Amino acid sequence: MMNELPMMLLKMSGITLLYIGVTALLFVFWQKKGKNTRLKLLFGLIFGALAVAHNHLRIDYTLMVANVADVGLIWPLAAGLFFSPLSGIVSGLIGGAERILAGEWLDNGDFTRYACGFSMFLAGLLTAALWRWVYHGKKPTAVHALMVGAVMQVFHMYAILVTNRSDLMIAYEYVRVCSIPMISFSAVGLAGCSLAVHRLSHGFQGFRIFDARERTPLFVQFQRQLLVVIVLLFSVSLLVGYNVQVRIAIDNAKVYMQIRKLDLLDAYNKNGNDIAAFGTGVDVAVQDSNYASVLVDTEKRIILWNEIGEEGTALLEEDVRLIVDNADKDVFFTTFSFLPYMETMNLTTRVDDHYYLLTLYAASAVRYGGDIQMHETIFSSILIFCILYMLISIMVENMVVRNLSEVNRSLNRIAGGQLEDSVNVRASLEFSELSDDINQTVGVLRGYIDEAGRRMEKDLKLAADIQDAALPKNFTFNRGDFEIFALMDPAKEVGGDFYDFFFIDQNTLALVIADVSGKSIPAAMFMMRSKTAIKNFARSGHDPAKLLEHVNTALCEGNDADMFVTVWLGIIDLSTGCMRCANAGHEYPILRRIGHDYELIKDKHSLALAVMDGIPISGYELQLDPGDRIFVYTDGVPEAINEKEEPYGVKRLVEKLNTLKNASEEETLKSVLEDTEAFSGTAEQFDDITMLGFTYKGKAEEKS
Repeated sequence: MMNELPMMLLKMSGITLLYIGVTALLFVFWQKKGKNTRLKLLFGLIFGALAVAHNHLRIDYTLMVANVADVGLIWPLAAGLFFSPLSGIVSGLIGGAERILAGEWLDNGDFTRYACGFSMFLAGLLTAALWRWVYHGKKPTAVHALMVGAVMQVFHMYAILVTNRSDLMIAYEYVRVCSIPMISFSAVGLAGCSLAVHRLSHGFQGFRIFDARERTPLFVQFQRQLLVVIVLLFSVSLLVGYNVQVRIAIDNAKVYMQIRKLDLLDAYNKNGNDIAAFGTGVDVAVQDSNYASVLVDTEKRIILWNEIGEEGTALLEEDVRLIVDNADKDVFFTTFSFLPYMETMNLTTRVDDHYYLLTLYAASAVRYGGDIQMHETIFSSILIFCILYMLISIMVENMVVRNLSEVNRSLNRIAGGQLEDSVNVRASLEFSELSDDINQTVGVLRGYIDEAGRRMEKDLKLAADIQDAALPKNFTFNRGDFEIFALMDPAKEVGGDFYDFFFIDQNTLALVIADVSGKSIPAAMFMMRSKTAIKNFARSGHDPAKLLEHVNTALCEGNDADMFVTVWLGIIDLSTGCMRCANAGHEYPILRRIGHDYELIKDKHSLALAVMDGIPISGYELQLDPGDRIFVYTDGVPEAINEKEEPYGVKRLVEKLNTLKNASEEETLKSVLEDTEAFSGTAEQFDDITMLGFTYKGKAEEKS
């Protein structure tokens, strides 16, 4: 047997690998074709033919002719679990029918034909049930496939015991020899198929058999823990039950041995202690071939009378010592020299000074009933456990997991912004209370959000008021040397755009347009701070570049929010038309010389203010002649987008300005604003649109 074992394991491993490979190849073909009824029937026929071929593949193991390769029922399992229930049922019918007919007519494993044939047919039906009620059309994991393969072979072994009650010893020996390899290789083979099929379906990227706990669904964790608990309880129960069965068998044998011993001693005493009289008046022809009695002369170390062999057999010293030491004690187990091939349960009784009666019972026969009972208990318990396991899993999924999934779907919709949605799972008191608690919490949250929205609207209104109040609104002056107009169209969220113009002295006018980073009240407050700093530093000198450097230093102090502002500043001497300018990260200005088109001036740029202290700012000059116009703006104009997310752009802005050469500054700016709005259409405005237009007209003349 030791020489047969490695060869059997090698052959079974090869068959299992072949089984996995064939299933994988068929699955590749299955994925490429449509899953219609004809294809399902075809695959049922293919797997049925493979089951038939497997029925005739023999691997003999031990002295008995045991077809260990008779694990053909895994073909219907593979067909039903990984392809379709119809394929599983068809292949199970074909394989099961052929197994029974081959056993009847071809003498191919006729002893197990009914058990194997019925098990194969049941395997096809089982896959259909699992597909419908457990896996819901999904393919089982490797762990589940391992369990299904093992359980189906357990049923197969149990069916062999049940269908062969008249030859229970042979059936038991078959099960004892074949159960472990058949169950193991069936389970491993089906699990291997599951791994192969899943990898072919999803690829090998991120491959792992078990996910991390936080990625594992509650239902799967429950199944695993339930499996561990039940297996532990089952194992403990099995060990206790087996010990009880063996103990009962030993006690029954002891009673039988005591009765036989008393009958023999009584016959001996009635016949005057005559050795020849042993067994006189007693039914010596013992019906139980596992029982025997021996009268021993310990002084001469020989057998004087023997129910099972020749008298006068010599005993070894070890035999005599065991007999004498255990006289009139409880039974003991050992192997005597005169029965070297059998372990026995023994009871010794002292007859006189040198005579001892040894009553023996074959240990294998004592344990036989317990062993058969143990196997039947194991198989039946596993089947009951698996049925309960699946029923509990189905109930937990239907009663808990599905309802939790529905709760999660509702919560996802709520978290996605659908605050008017509600959770309405009423499958039990607990889920009803959970739904009510969630809905109440969402209701409170909705109230807080509404209140926060109202507060935000107030903040935005306040910021808009601050922004609007800071902008000059009077564009009419009692002089005729220039024309000026500005406007700002705020976006929904208040930004930090602003424009400004003010006289530094009677003939010096400062023009400012700026864009503060950020939104809402912080941007409005930083806008006020920037506007005030520019105006204050403008009083100290007329150099825009130096002026902005001082403003930058002031804004960097205490700028914990890391805000910044882009600024274009122009200071014009109205008596000469000389305009000194500086640009701190702002948009390029657009200039129109009298008699020419508007053109973009790509002036010298510096960094935005408040980005970094101590940055140098460059300035430049523009000489304006009477009739020259300058147009400055914030990025809300060129970056306005339409429904196609196309920007308005500087090019379109310049083209629009060139259609307005003879319009007033007010008409020009309002027309540009209308054009951007028409371009944007229904697209949302994301930034403020701010513009300032200035026309230089020459020497100042006071109006009368």
